[in-house]
Amino acid sequence: MEKLLHYIWQHKLYAATPLFTDSGEAVEILDPGLHNHDAGPDFFNAKVRIGGVLWVGNVELHKNSADWFRHRHHEDEAYDNVVLHVVSQIDKCIRTSAGREVPQIEITVPEPLRESYAELLAEEAFPPCYRVIPHITPPAVRGWLSALTVERLEEKTSRIERILRQAGGDWEQAAFATLARNFGFGVNSEAFERWALSLPLSAAGKHRDDEFQLEALFLGQAGLLSDEATPTERRDAHFLHLQSEYSFLAHKFDLTPLPAKAWRFLRMRPQNFPHVRLSQLVRLYHRNAVNLSAIIEAPDADSLRALLTTEATDYWQKHYCFGEESSQSKKTLQASSLDLLLINTVAPLLFAYGRNRFDENLCERAFALLEEVKAERNHITRSWEKAGLQVPSAADSQALIQLRKHYCDRRDCLRCRFGAEFLRSRRTISPL
Repeated sequence: MEKLLHYIWQHKLYAATPLFTDSGEAVEILDPGLHNHDAGPDFFNAKVRIGGVLWVGNVELHKNSADWFRHRHHEDEAYDNVVLHVVSQIDKCIRTSAGREVPQIEITVPEPLRESYAELLAEEAFPPCYRVIPHITPPAVRGWLSALTVERLEEKTSRIERILRQAGGDWEQAAFATLARNFGFGVNSEAFERWALSLPLSAAGKHRDDEFQLEALFLGQAGLLSDEATPTERRDAHFLHLQSEYSFLAHKFDLTPLPAKAWRFLRMRPQNFPHVRLSQLVRLYHRNAVNLSAIIEAPDADSLRALLTTEATDYWQKHYCFGEESSQSKKTLQASSLDLLLINTVAPLLFAYGRNRFDENLCERAFALLEEVKAERNHITRSWEKAGLQVPSAADSQALIQLRKHYCDRRDCLRCRFGAEFLRSRRTISPL
């Protein structure tokens, strides 16, 4: 209920009755302040008039006064600047660490708002606000989805910045690791990222012209040429040749491969086996498609798809694992997989690099690319479409994935504009 108290304070939705402090002084709220989502008081730089005197400072909210002591704010100097304590029930006098008594007021949550919020939290269907979706204006929907798309790009930018730090500030290595991560398509993403960061591009670059040496380097560094990774009966001539070549390259470049157990195979389609995906990366790297400048220079989605289109190397067109031949197949990346690479690799890289270089054009291109690519089709987007929301582009589907993961699943409806619309208008919408 404290979240709801924060919400009604921020939006001044409390009951419209005269407010008085616990000592009987009249209170006028001029500005509720800026909501603080980090440590410290709940609202910064609020403006309140108490007993005719204007106060500018911080505001703290709790269910009751005793929570001030329960959270040990009376011992924390960070709360000495609090000019008003807002609660549902005043049950104690409170003081700062300096001994100053803090004025308190009680505010009441309007009953219709309380009921609507309880209804949102209790709703089992997804999305819980589905009844209000058809009544929200298109500009309001578009504004919220655009904000969520940026939020998601910023989240992915944080991951790329972490990879960049691990790569010692090398953007090419970070771009390679980001692409490799998304070649894991979920299950092996972490392993692909670790592999890419363990493989110095300075070493790979010296053998870019030799596809066989690249295959030995890529598979060997992944730990897939170790005796542990492949049973004796499956170690065919190609395996042994690659293993011998990697041994030479590992000694030359002082490489330590990943452990074979880093990779997952259980309940995975054979075309997603790491051997196949790594061989596709070999082909991309061999023709110099895996570099940041090529990605930045590609003018549109079709050019990027052409850049990233790849197939397995010759051996892996007839195998999914060593020593076991399968039917002939080029094992080319499907159109849906290419679009996922544009969504999860290219757009975030453009956005992150643009932020790093203070290049707003690159950030705008990232957003434009997501709007150019068709929306992902999954249970999240289908649920929103069923509720009446149009999801034409990847910018929209990325927004709705962000909404689901960071708002709906956490029942954080009070930070969601759809949830706010539900609370504002729910009482005028008839139940289905």
